[in-house]
Amino acid sequence: MKTVKSAAIYARISSDQTGEGLGVARQLEDCRRLAADRGWTVAAEYVDNDVSAYRGKQRPEYARMLADIEAGRIDAVVAYHQDRLTRRPMEWEQFVELCDRAGVEQLATVTSDIDFGNDNGMLVARITAAVAANESARKSARIKRKIQQNVEQGKPNGGAQRPFGYEPDKLTVRESEAEIIRQLVARFLAGESLRSLVTWMNEQQIPTMAKAAEWRTPTLRQILAGGRIAGIRDHLGEPAGPAAWPAIISPGEHEQILATMRSKQRTGRRAPRRYLLSGLLRCGKCGNRLYSSARQDRRRYVCMSGPDHGGCGGLTVVAQPVEEWIAAAVLLRLDTPAMSDTLAGRAAADERHSALVTELAAAQSTLSELAEMFGTGEISRAELLAARKPAESRVVAAQRQLDQISGTHALDGLVGNGAALMGSWDQLNLDRQHAIVRAVVEHATILPGRSGARTLDPSRIVPHWAS
Repeated sequence: MKTVKSAAIYARISSDQTGEGLGVARQLEDCRRLAADRGWTVAAEYVDNDVSAYRGKQRPEYARMLADIEAGRIDAVVAYHQDRLTRRPMEWEQFVELCDRAGVEQLATVTSDIDFGNDNGMLVARITAAVAANESARKSARIKRKIQQNVEQGKPNGGAQRPFGYEPDKLTVRESEAEIIRQLVARFLAGESLRSLVTWMNEQQIPTMAKAAEWRTPTLRQILAGGRIAGIRDHLGEPAGPAAWPAIISPGEHEQILATMRSKQRTGRRAPRRYLLSGLLRCGKCGNRLYSSARQDRRRYVCMSGPDHGGCGGLTVVAQPVEEWIAAAVLLRLDTPAMSDTLAGRAAADERHSALVTELAAAQSTLSELAEMFGTGEISRAELLAARKPAESRVVAAQRQLDQISGTHALDGLVGNGAALMGSWDQLNLDRQHAIVRAVVEHATILPGRSGARTLDPSRIVPHWAS
């Protein structure tokens, strides 16, 4: 048996629930001690933490060790136990074959040694690999049965990490976090984006549940879309029945969240908002929608002509003064009796939210299909324009009603407090400001201005209040 000049230590644990790596740390300590007792120099250590060796998942450090063995940089391998290397008989045979080609003759473990050139040693190793694979299969079946039982009883699964909004027992509501979830749901249903809400959570330094220092959009999407906060036991991404823990939000709010997310998926990803009044301004000449546009770093709202926009192209207004005037008008409107009456009427229509989102998604899908048909030559431009108009009308009508219903959430605690909000308006992010304005204003018409005027004439702005 040749002299060992450089040994490799391999450590692996399949489940690290705490994320602290304590299991692999103990393996490494024992392996280092074993290598020192043999007088072997450790050339490198390879650690795969929280990775199974039974299901064939990719193990980056194991692959790196194999590459170093093949390159001749390793003379022996040290592991806590043979099953740390692999629990799959086929993979074991591949490991032995590689070691044979590279001249690696010894595998030392805390429990025993394996000589790759000894038939009896290899027989024992093969039996050990088969037993390990069988035990992994039995363990997997037991875990699956336990999970299924938890699903049927509405109980949570194991794991050290508690869900946001609940205590470590995963059953008791943590009220301080539950209140944050209720705020997030209300603001999301009011039209605020997930990106905007994540920014707010990070600014408020709300602690995350994982190792990440900051909240991320996918994490928040998972919390809001999941059934847990609505008292629903999910399994493999689908609702499986009532949960054993109390709900933080109502089932109706949960359905609204899912419907809103489906609707936003239709529209695709958009860039962060830069205009307060996007979609809310109309041309005083032709009645067409004004579109946001920038020229030489100056933001504007413009009536655009052409087949894609359909406007007259004859009206432009600088964005900032219009936004400031309408924001002030909205805050004043919040303190009027008319706003209180409007809000009371909207609350009764809240149950229609899901149906309207479905209608909006269907109309948007129709527009997409028409665009595809035109692109493939199935319909002419004239046919496209004729068919697109009613679909666009459905989109506008559904969106207008959704805006009014969403306004019930957007204005929570704000009606009657408009004057107080004036002092902190600039501290709200643009998505939040837009949601409030959209809840109060159905749209505003911008009338033609006087040629050569350098300031905005407020009489050009005609607001149409939401009802």
